[in-house]
Amino acid sequence: MAEIIAEILGWYLDIKYWFKHKKRRKFEKENNLPKSIVWHPITKPLLIAFPIFIICFSLLSYNSFKDRSLKNTKAKISKIESLLSMEKEQFGYYPRDLKTLIRNNPLNKNLLLDGWNTNFYYKLVNDSLHYQLISLGRDRELNTEDDITNTN
Repeated sequence: MAEIIAEILGWYLDIKYWFKHKKRRKFEKENNLPKSIVWHPITKPLLIAFPIFIICFSLLSYNSFKDRSLKNTKAKISKIESLLSMEKEQFGYYPRDLKTLIRNNPLNKNLLLDGWNTNFYYKLVNDSLHYQLISLGRDRELNTEDDITNTN
């Protein structure tokens, strides 16, 4: 029902515009005036809304892509954790290198790189019973504020 009312109101605005346009053209002919631009009623709101839409879209896009590397890194860390726990269950200890987790699996090919295309820092602690997994973060330096550290 609301769609029908909206359509009727749209027609009403169009008809109102064309009557105004016709009246303006008649006035211009009678007074030998050059043709002026008669704007459609929807033009003004569109000229206001379009820049606002572009600005909002740009801000939302920036915010969603800003943390993409961080989200990607956290997802890879959780995947590595699950693979390491399966490795520990099967063999009783964690592997010496993260490269052993790949094992010719094409799905795990890019698993060793974080969101900033840097290799994860992996270190065994206490005779292969515990590990430390660190992403170097945006600055690609170890032991800084932006490092993402995970230990078990």
